[in-house]
Amino acid sequence: MSEETHTEQTRCGFAALVGAPNAGKSTLLNQLVGAKVSIVSRKAQTTRALVRGIALDGPAQIVLVDTPGIFKPKRKLDRAMVASALSGASDADVVALLVDARKGLDEEVEAILDQLKTVKAPKLLVLNKIDIIAREKLLALAAKLNERQPFEETFMVSALTGDGVGDLRHALGRRMKPSPWLYPEDQLSDAPLRLLAAEITREQIYERLHDELPYQSTVETDSWTHQKDGSARIEQTIYVAREGQKRIVIGEGGRTIKAIGQAARREIAEAAEQPVHLFLFVKVRENWAEDPERYREMRLDFPKE
Repeated sequence: MSEETHTEQTRCGFAALVGAPNAGKSTLLNQLVGAKVSIVSRKAQTTRALVRGIALDGPAQIVLVDTPGIFKPKRKLDRAMVASALSGASDADVVALLVDARKGLDEEVEAILDQLKTVKAPKLLVLNKIDIIAREKLLALAAKLNERQPFEETFMVSALTGDGVGDLRHALGRRMKPSPWLYPEDQLSDAPLRLLAAEITREQIYERLHDELPYQSTVETDSWTHQKDGSARIEQTIYVAREGQKRIVIGEGGRTIKAIGQAARREIAEAAEQPVHLFLFVKVRENWAEDPERYREMRLDFPKE
């Protein structure tokens, strides 16, 4: 097949998923891709890095940008995340606004609609969590949102069950421009495996400690060594802001960190498609959120001011 023919037959582009924290963007991204590429947590604002998942729809390759939730930023890390989200939307070929149908048109969604006014890309509205809302309410909400910002199409999905996600994937695929694919057919994400592994461990920390541990923790993959038996030895450091938080993560007799490690190891092994030996360390770094290097690890720009 010549390069020219290949270009004519295939389409490719970027689709940004935007929405308020906890709207379900990471769950939707994973459904669209058909595999876990972004962490999912009950705790708001868990997506920090701009994760790109890669979905296929016939001849179209859709590079999905799972942006951090857009919210009112208070701290430096918050500002970096919101700037990242808006940048992801501005650079995309199509933008999908995901709205939690239970919450409806609240202040957070109002703020995002205002931000999206400056984005020139075609916009789709995606109402999520439809499995728990009456149809009349969904139709009224869709009408109200389209009044505020006319969308090209409106979709009603359950990111959790996958209901309606196929239709959304087709709509995104149709909007990709004629182009060769940017990634190999079997590649699911452009996030380095080391970053995804760190995010998986961070998700497990939130799953177990979302009430006790504040937002100020991060995980970095320090080393990834391939062993002769085909397994990988992975060392990660969990950074917390205070000594008391370190004790919480370790838990009595090391039970908490052991449970975190076991759960993370299983998911990392699945993502890496090889057996994994995971070693976790906990360190106190009081001002990690002020360190530009930590932002580079998460593929975020360090805010200037």
